[in-house]
Amino acid sequence: MTGPQQLRSSLAKLELPMLSIVVPIHNEEHSILPLYDRLTSVLVKLNRKYEILFVDDYSSDRSLELLSNLVQTDSHLKVIRLRRNFGQTPALAAGFDEAKGSVIIAMDGDLQHAPEDIPALLAKIDEGWDIASGWRKERIDNAITRKIPSRIANWLMAKASGIDLRDFGTTFKAYRSEVLKDVHLYGELHRFIPALASFYGARVCEVPIQNPPRIAGESHYGLSRTFRVMFDIITIRFLLKYFTRPMHFFGSLGLTGLLTGGLLLAWCAVEKIVLQQDIFVSRGPMMIAGALLLLAGLMMFSTGLIGELLIRTYFETPGRRIYAVREILVQKRREKVNP
Repeated sequence: MTGPQQLRSSLAKLELPMLSIVVPIHNEEHSILPLYDRLTSVLVKLNRKYEILFVDDYSSDRSLELLSNLVQTDSHLKVIRLRRNFGQTPALAAGFDEAKGSVIIAMDGDLQHAPEDIPALLAKIDEGWDIASGWRKERIDNAITRKIPSRIANWLMAKASGIDLRDFGTTFKAYRSEVLKDVHLYGELHRFIPALASFYGARVCEVPIQNPPRIAGESHYGLSRTFRVMFDIITIRFLLKYFTRPMHFFGSLGLTGLLTGGLLLAWCAVEKIVLQQDIFVSRGPMMIAGALLLLAGLMMFSTGLIGELLIRTYFETPGRRIYAVREILVQKRREKVNP
């Protein structure tokens, strides 16, 4: 490459936003080296600044050993080791917090996400979208244990969140970094990042991606995860609609209970005072129901008020983290010593 051509290439690389690849790892020793080779091959061809962040979620195999060796050979690589096995969502949060790029891509470390699909995700970000979400159009999973439950869960997630995505479950997504600053992750809410980000006005699109078979190891997910996903759907529905105004949810339930219980008790009082009836005999169940509804209404109002106080506390105490980092490995730089 000639001098002017090299200069133009360097200037073009500086103009493009820096790219961060975040890969959570847990016992993926068989996938790390081929994943690193394919990632590097794709990223070099993009001709832009990049970094790769592997987040070791306290692996018990040789994953950390392999990553420690790689980090000494590549200045683009950084390894974050967590103190214990926190789970995928905290591992992603650790990578997002450490990432320096203007565009952040998250992907799994088991090679079921093809690095060759990265340019397609980046193309959508370059078009102006805030999030480019991968869509496993042709899934290779078992129909009974994975495909059908996943299709039902994705349909429910789309209805609950109001985001028209066909694949919430995949980690393979590209984000503008400023979008992730507004999203605080906990539990297993990483699959709902597009929905949470849309709460702040993020524009989301979907990109078809490959779904190659797992080459080694065992999947960390099974049919039992379906039930946890259902609980997450209820959580996300509440967060998106009532996160900043919990009193609107609990207050409406409380008002319904108070009015219904009050009317039942008022009717019993009228029959006792005006009609002189023995309401303990004739309206005993109604009195109990009215009293219970009245108490339930008061409890709902109290819950709403407590929720409002917690929300205020949440917004006034930023910077909380759901993970703990043991160490961060980077390439050791040799300092030149003048004689």
